[in-house]
Amino acid sequence: MGKPDSKGGKKSFSKKGGGFKKSSYGSGTSRAPKKTVAKQPSDPNSIRLNKYVANSGVCSRRDADIYISAGNVTVNGKPITEMGYKVKLTDEVKFDGRRLNPIKKEYVLLNKPKDFSTTVRDDRGRRNVAGLISSASDAKLLPIDKMDKSATGLLLFTNDGDLTKRLKNPINGLRKIFHVVLDRELRSVDLKRIKEGLVVEEKEVRVQDISFINDAPKREVGIEIFSSRNRIVERIFEELEYTVEKIDRVSYAGLTKKDLPRGHWRYLTEQEVINLGMIK
Repeated sequence: MGKPDSKGGKKSFSKKGGGFKKSSYGSGTSRAPKKTVAKQPSDPNSIRLNKYVANSGVCSRRDADIYISAGNVTVNGKPITEMGYKVKLTDEVKFDGRRLNPIKKEYVLLNKPKDFSTTVRDDRGRRNVAGLISSASDAKLLPIDKMDKSATGLLLFTNDGDLTKRLKNPINGLRKIFHVVLDRELRSVDLKRIKEGLVVEEKEVRVQDISFINDAPKREVGIEIFSSRNRIVERIFEELEYTVEKIDRVSYAGLTKKDLPRGHWRYLTEQEVINLGMIK
């Protein structure tokens, strides 16, 4: 249930050929075999300086070359302007005085299916969301937040610790939209109470919007909320003595489920990463 391979994994064949190249025969003159030079194995512990800078998230590799030539980058305290310069992963690399981390930051969005745990480790052998995105990256990607095993919808994974910290406790809250199915029809008076604000566990909770779903039973509602409190949507309805039978997160911090079937994942676009970076 991962992302399909965009290259298709198929070989290209010519109209005449069957996937092989025919031998060419000349006038009988044999050509001397070309000398092959053994390629030196690359050092896994070293990396080009422009890639190091780009992986840190400062800029693209092309822009990194510009900053390097301008003397903005130092390695172990010394400015480096040489193109193609390689550094070791243990070197101290700074950009305008700020130390960089060469580990490439990755961002994966999953449309979580039901009955998958979001805990990093599950000693009880339950199905885990980590298995659904295992082919996305060799890096250790962790979910930004947790979801109940029975919940479905958008779940964001990353190895970007700074972003995770900001999204977990944003100053102005994080916009989320849920499709909720209750055990019975939601009374209009209760819908009004939720709109006006409820006190849940001694703290007031305000929603941005709540409404019934078009052409659906009155026990189905859409709710938009900025609170980052754990299971806050379920707690809102529990406060009014309703039971949430199904909950689906259809929007998360501006990200949506468009073209993302249940159980599938995709990488965030560059613009989406920039938008998330603007959240404080």
